[in-house]
Amino acid sequence: MALEKHVPPSTSGSDHDDQQSQPETVTINSAEPPYSVFSKRKRIFIIIMATICASVSPLSGNIYFPALNVLSAELHVSASLINLSLTTYMIFQGLAPAFMGDLADTAGRRPAFVIGFIIYIGACTGLALQTSFPALLILRCLQSSGSSSTVALASGIAADVSTAAERGTNMGWVNAGALLGPAIGPILGGILAQFLGWRSIFWFLVILAGVILIPLLLVFPETSRNVVGNGSLPPQRWNRDLLTVIRERGKTSQLQDRERPQSLRPLRFPNPLSTLKILKDKDVGLLLLFNSLVYCSYYSVITSLPFLFAQIYNFNVLQIGLSFIPYGIGALLAAVLNGHMLDWQFARVAKSLGVKIVKDQTIDLRHFPLERVRFPLALVLILIGNTALLCYGWVLHVQAPLAVPLVLLFFIGYCMTGSFSCCSVALIDYYPASPATVTAGNNLCRCILGAGITGVIIQMINSMGRGWCFTFIALVIYASSSILWILMRWGPAWREERARKIEAENIMRAEKNDEGK
Repeated sequence: MALEKHVPPSTSGSDHDDQQSQPETVTINSAEPPYSVFSKRKRIFIIIMATICASVSPLSGNIYFPALNVLSAELHVSASLINLSLTTYMIFQGLAPAFMGDLADTAGRRPAFVIGFIIYIGACTGLALQTSFPALLILRCLQSSGSSSTVALASGIAADVSTAAERGTNMGWVNAGALLGPAIGPILGGILAQFLGWRSIFWFLVILAGVILIPLLLVFPETSRNVVGNGSLPPQRWNRDLLTVIRERGKTSQLQDRERPQSLRPLRFPNPLSTLKILKDKDVGLLLLFNSLVYCSYYSVITSLPFLFAQIYNFNVLQIGLSFIPYGIGALLAAVLNGHMLDWQFARVAKSLGVKIVKDQTIDLRHFPLERVRFPLALVLILIGNTALLCYGWVLHVQAPLAVPLVLLFFIGYCMTGSFSCCSVALIDYYPASPATVTAGNNLCRCILGAGITGVIIQMINSMGRGWCFTFIALVIYASSSILWILMRWGPAWREERARKIEAENIMRAEKNDEGK
C-alpha cells in the first residue's frame, strides 16, 4: 500500500499548464519491500570498497603530474607533447566507461570491476618498463581503459544501495574517493619520482590495484539491481564472490535455480551507444554540458600547475606535488560535506511538501522538485569558485607570494568539486535504473572536453598570458551557469515529458510481447 501526499502544482514548464492544473502526487512506497536487504554493516563495507575503487582512475591520472617535466627531459619531448599523454588518457577515460557502464548495468558491477582491474594491472606493468614516448602514449590509453570505469561503477553501486533521500551522502563518499586522486596523487607522485624515480609511480599502482582486487574477488557482493534486485536474489554462480562459492560447494541451494523476474534485464552484449542516447534528453544534455565545462576549468588549473609553478617559483618535482595539497583538501571537504548538505536539503523540501521520508523506502521522484534540491547549492558554489579561478590567473600573472595562489586553490577545489558533485547526483536522480550508464555518459562528455583543454592550455597561457587565459575560462563558466537557471525553470516539465515517453514505450513493448505469445 502506498501513502500519497498532494502538493501544489509546480510553477515550472508553462507548456504543461493543462496537466499542472491538477495537484501533483508524491508517492511513498512504504509497504513495498526494503530498497536494499543488505545490512547496515554490509552497506558500509560496500560504500567503502566503492569509494576506494573510485579513487583508482583519478589517482592514476594525477599521480603522474609532478613527473611530467622529468619525463619530458628523459624521453626528449616538449612540454606540449608530454601533455598529449594526459590528453589521450582522458579521451579513453571518457570512451571506455561507455562500454563498461552498460556491461555493469546488465551483467553486474563485479565482472566489470574485475575485467577493468586485470587490464589496468597489465598496463601499469608495461608503463613501468617502457622506454619510448609512443609506448608511453599507447600504454596510458590501455591504463585509462582499464581504470576509467571505476568512477561510473562506484556511482552505480551507491545508487544500488541508496534511496534518493540517502543518495547525497553516499554519492558524497564515492565522489570523495574519486577526488582522493587529485588530493593525494600529485603528493605521492612527487615523493616517488623524487626519491625512487618516475618508474616507481607505476609499480606503486600495480601493487595498489592488486591489493584492491583481492577483496573484490573474495568478499565483495554483486549489487546491480538489474541482476540481484534489492539484494534478495542470488547472482549467477559465476558472478558470486569466492567465499560464497566455497561455502555453497557441495550444497544444493534452493535459491540457485530460482526463476529470475522478467523485470530484471537479460544478460546481453554491452551496447556503448546506450550511453549516447541520454544526450538527446534536453535536461540531461544541458546538465552534461555544464558539468563538462566545470570539469574543463578544473583541469585547466591542475594540468597547468606543474608548468606554472616551475616557471614562477622554480619548484622541483616534490615541491610541485606538495602544491596540490590545498586543492586536494578543498575537493575532499566538498565531496563529504556537500553530500550531507544535499540530503539535508532533500529532507527539508520533502518536509515542506508534507512528505515523510521512510528509511529504506523509495519516493516517486516523478513529481518531486529535484531541481530545487540539487541546483541552488551548485549555483552558489560555482559562482564563488569561478571568481576564485579568475583571481588565480591574475595572481599568477603578477607572481604574487606563494600563499596567495595556494589559498585560491583551496577555494577552487572546494567550490568546483561541490558544484560538480551536486550535478552528478542529479544525473543519477534522472536515471536511477541505469546509474552506471548515466555516469559513464557524464565521464564521456567531461573527459572529451577535458582532453581538449589539456591539449591546449599551455599554448593558451603562452599566447594569452596567465591572467587573460584564466579570465577567458572564468567567463565561459559564468555564462554556462545560466544552464542551472534554465533547468530550475523548465526541468520539471522536461522530466515529465520523458516519463510519459518511457511509459508509452513500455506499453508498446508489453503489447508486442503479448502478441508474440
